[in-house]
Amino acid sequence: MAAVEPCSLVPNQHDQKQTQQDNSNNNVIDYSQRAQWLRAAVMGANDGLVSIASLMMGVGAVRRDVKPMLLAGFAGSVAGASSMAIGEFVSVYTQYEVEVAQRKRDMNEKDVEFGGLENKRALPNPLQAAFASAFSFVVGAIVPLLAAAFIIDYKIRLMVVVFVASLALVVFGWVGALLGKTPKIRSCARVLVGGWMAMVITFGLTKLLGFCGLEL
Repeated sequence: MAAVEPCSLVPNQHDQKQTQQDNSNNNVIDYSQRAQWLRAAVMGANDGLVSIASLMMGVGAVRRDVKPMLLAGFAGSVAGASSMAIGEFVSVYTQYEVEVAQRKRDMNEKDVEFGGLENKRALPNPLQAAFASAFSFVVGAIVPLLAAAFIIDYKIRLMVVVFVASLALVVFGWVGALLGKTPKIRSCARVLVGGWMAMVITFGLTKLLGFCGLEL
């Protein structure tokens, strides 16, 4: 009668490697998902800052008192945040549907629903991107609003808005370069010059309309 070999209680090397691989997969950080909302946040903050600062400069070109500037800035903040959130949600949700459809074709699955994929962490999150975009737009818009809220003198108010907006643009450019692993000086200069152009164009065209006889 052949002797029965005792079962080994020590796991073999293949099982150990498989276990380590499974644990490693569970601990992997989904950087693509993080990059999605970080991109939306940085873009939203930059858009909020440039849009509201330019809007306030445009109103300041024809009105010297602070109330119209603040009202225009507040209305622009609400409208801009809503527009950013809706646009980001539609864009990212469209991307989500495209990726889900592609995975259906790749895996030959017919009943794949929202959030039901095995690797759902890699899918874009429309709600997260929309919230990040709207919230960051408001954060960027608050900067010029606070800069102008407590300054009575007209010329000083405009200079403070430009200065504070420029400083914030440099910070946003630096953060965007840090996240995107791009040259920081070049990124800051590009964002700063773009913001200056937007403010100068808005101020100049509105001033021109005021000279042409359009009264607010």
